[in-house]
Amino acid sequence: MVRRIFDVPPHQIPTAENWFAFGSRTPRSPRRASSVALVHDCANGVETYLTYRPGGSPLGNVAFPGGSHEASDRATYQWFGPSLSQWSKRMDVLDQQLVQAYIVCAIRELFEETGILLAGTDEQSIVEMTDPDDWMSAREAIAVQDLSFDEFLRRRGLGLRTDLLRPVSHWLSPNFALRRFDTWYFAATVPTRQEPTLLRGKGKWARWNVAKQVLAGRESAALGDLVGQPNTVGLNLSQISYPAVELILEAMSDANGVVAYLSRSRALDLKHPDLLVRDGIHYLEVLGSMSAESSRPWQALAGH
Repeated sequence: MVRRIFDVPPHQIPTAENWFAFGSRTPRSPRRASSVALVHDCANGVETYLTYRPGGSPLGNVAFPGGSHEASDRATYQWFGPSLSQWSKRMDVLDQQLVQAYIVCAIRELFEETGILLAGTDEQSIVEMTDPDDWMSAREAIAVQDLSFDEFLRRRGLGLRTDLLRPVSHWLSPNFALRRFDTWYFAATVPTRQEPTLLRGKGKWARWNVAKQVLAGRESAALGDLVGQPNTVGLNLSQISYPAVELILEAMSDANGVVAYLSRSRALDLKHPDLLVRDGIHYLEVLGSMSAESSRPWQALAGH
């Protein structure tokens, strides 16, 4: 059993203090959510795409693209890649409709927030971004739910390339949090002829970051100052992010390239940070296996 300690983000400290002062109470019900870590290789190691999330997001103020489930995530989709039964076994979730919602939400939120679309017309193809303005308009419409994701794909004859996702981690927000997520994290590479961009009128900051460099400056305000938002400047990585993000960055940093990172087998046990108070200071404590090694490799489940 491994024990890790992280700072509580400043905006959550009042809530943590209240929870500790008045004793344990019934936690708020979590919303289901999905998040996707985009990765690619560079000269300094694995890079990943981090975004700024305003409003004290349960995913972290600086985190991977993602968000909560919507009703359309359970609609009927053309599906390429491992079957829902195979995904269910890999994620150890019996409810296959819930498994679908996690996967569809991941692909939908990735498209909304970055413009990266993991979809194609068959099991071998991947859509190309030939008209950036058309894609941006579609992203805006999907984000405000003027257009459902399933209808967007259907109009273009596209199916979900679920084989391009890898599940990497499963997290439940701390009990004291006012907004809680039950989040599955996935990883993916950027398809050829696609590039991530901020959602027009909504996105504030995003960029590729070398995992090793982010971790090297984790105790400093390097990343927070780079993001440049009022709730990131002067704060370290734990204070602007979430333990899930740090541990995923650590796995990226340890991997010898993107192929090694994506193909690595993983233990997908649920991680649930708990509140720890030491000398009057509040921390997040995470217990469990931090190893990415598992006896259940993804490749054994990815066949058709």
